[in-house]
Amino acid sequence: MLTLTNLTWLDICLAGVGTYLVKQVFTKKNPALYAPGPPGWPVIGNVSDMPHIKPWLTFAEWGKKYGDISHIKALGQHIIVLNSSRTAMEMLDKKSSMYSDRPVFPMADIVGWKDTLVLLPYGDHLRWNRKNFHRLVGTPTAVKVYHPIEQIETHRFLKRVLAEPGELMGHIRHTAGAVILCISYGYEVQEKNDPFVDLADRALVIFSKSTAPGAWMVDIIPSSSHDLTILVAKVPEWFPGAGFKRVAREWSLIVEEMISAPFQFVKDQIAAGIAPKSFTSSLLEGTFSAEEQHMFKCTAASLYGAGSDTTVSSIYAFFLAMTLFPDVQKKAQAEIDAVVRTLHREPRLTSRRQFSDIAFLGCPGLHLADASVWISTAMSLAVFNISKVVENGVEITPELDSTSGLISHPKPYKCSIKPRSAKALALIKQDANY
Repeated sequence: MLTLTNLTWLDICLAGVGTYLVKQVFTKKNPALYAPGPPGWPVIGNVSDMPHIKPWLTFAEWGKKYGDISHIKALGQHIIVLNSSRTAMEMLDKKSSMYSDRPVFPMADIVGWKDTLVLLPYGDHLRWNRKNFHRLVGTPTAVKVYHPIEQIETHRFLKRVLAEPGELMGHIRHTAGAVILCISYGYEVQEKNDPFVDLADRALVIFSKSTAPGAWMVDIIPSSSHDLTILVAKVPEWFPGAGFKRVAREWSLIVEEMISAPFQFVKDQIAAGIAPKSFTSSLLEGTFSAEEQHMFKCTAASLYGAGSDTTVSSIYAFFLAMTLFPDVQKKAQAEIDAVVRTLHREPRLTSRRQFSDIAFLGCPGLHLADASVWISTAMSLAVFNISKVVENGVEITPELDSTSGLISHPKPYKCSIKPRSAKALALIKQDANY
C-alpha cells in the first residue's frame, strides 16, 4: 500500500510530466528550421532512435541517408549530428563564435565534471581556461620543457614491454599516466599500483559512462524545461527512474578525489618548498582568490584526465595497426633508421622535423598529446618488431573492433613484440635516465 509521502511524490511527478507533454503537443513547431533526420514519434520524438552502443555507427548511417548534418529530437531536446570533418571544421572552427558552445550533459554535471574544460559552456571561464592551456602547453616552445619527461618515461615503457610483452595495455596506461601526472602535477608515479593512476582510470570510466548520449533519465529532459529539471533534481533516490541519483552520488566521490587529491599534493609540495616545475605549480604562482583556485584545480584535472586516456587509446591503436599492416611498419622503420643512423641511438623529439611526413602533422593546440604519441610510436618502432601471434602453428589475426564510449579504445588483442636486433636490445636495456 502506498504511503501519503509516496502518493505525494507520484502526484507531483506525474503532474509535472503531464504538463510538459501537453505543452509539447500544443506548441507549434517549424521543422524547416532543422536539418533532416529520422522521423520521430509524437511527444517522445526520437527517444527510441538514440544509440547507446557505438553511437558513431548509427550516426554514420544517418550521414549516408541525410547528409553531413542530421537532426533528431528526444523529449524536446534537439540534437545535431555532424558527419564529416569538413563540416565540423566549417562550423566548429571557422564559425566558432556561433557554434563553439558545449552540449549539456546533466548527469556528468551532477557527478562533478561541469567545471572541467571539456564540458565548460562558452563564456569567460572557457576563455580563461583556453588562455592558460595555450600559455603553458599550447605551443611547441611551451611543451619543449616536458620533452625529457616524455623520453625518459617512454624508455621505461620499452623496458616494461620487453620484460612482459603480454601486458601491453597495462604498460601503455601506466606510461601515459606517468607522463601526464608528472607534467600536470610534478608527481612521479610508483612502478606498481599507483593510487593516482588507478584513481584516474576509475574517474575516466565514470566520465565515459556519464556522458553517454541518452543513457540517463536526467539527460533526456530538455534544458529549456527549467521547472521539470528542478522537479527531477528533488526526486528521492528510491523513486522509480531516479536510480541515476544514487549512482551520481557514488561517482561524485571518486571524481572529487580525482580533481582534488593531486592538486592538494602540489599545494603541499609548494608549502614545503620542494615542488618541481609543473602545469599546476605554474598556475599557482602569485596570489589568487578561492574561485580562481577552484578553476586552477579543474583546469589541471582536465589536462590530467583527458590527456591520459586519449593517449592510451592512440598508442594501443598504433600497436594494433602495426600488427595488421606489417608493410607499413617496415616503411616506417626504414624512415626511422635513416634518421637515427641505423640504431646508433633512439629517436628523440629533437629529430622529429627530419621525418618526411612532418608536413601532415601540424596540429595547433595538441602539441603535448601529439609529442607523447609520436615519441612512443617512434621509439617503439626503432627497437621492436610487432607482428601477429602464432599459436599451435597458426597465425592469429586480431579482430579490428573497438569499445563504446566517448573515448573509444581497441578491444583487447594479442600481438608479438620482439627486439629487432641485438643492438636494439642493448638500447632498450640501457639506463632510461640518459
